[in-house]
Amino acid sequence: MSDSWQAQREALGAFIRTQRQMANLSLRQLADLTNLSNPYLSQVERGLHEPSVRVLKAISDALNVSAETLLAQAGLVDAVAGEHPGIPDEAGEDERTEAAIAADKRLSDDQKAALIAVYRSMVDRS
Repeated sequence: MSDSWQAQREALGAFIRTQRQMANLSLRQLADLTNLSNPYLSQVERGLHEPSVRVLKAISDALNVSAETLLAQAGLVDAVAGEHPGIPDEAGEDERTEAAIAADKRLSDDQKAALIAVYRSMVDRS
């Protein structure tokens, strides 16, 4: 498997972990919500497994994140905003910004969660 696929899995895992932490869910709670095993979800978050579309859908539902966002993070679809050029897509832009923060390996998980929380407060997505 190429380094780019490994990096994609790791970025997806980091994004899922950050979203789970921002939702104040433990790994065990997410496992219960998705009907997936705790060890499997842990491996997904660490980039050791490439989850299926079904698994990504279950995770997106549990975390209240669009399935398209997770599919884009997994490298399975292009970013949603590219589908309708010229039409503003603020929600897609917000998700891309959060995904970029989540994928930044220079930040700790706590720093990512804090940065995303500040970002959300600034753009007021209420």
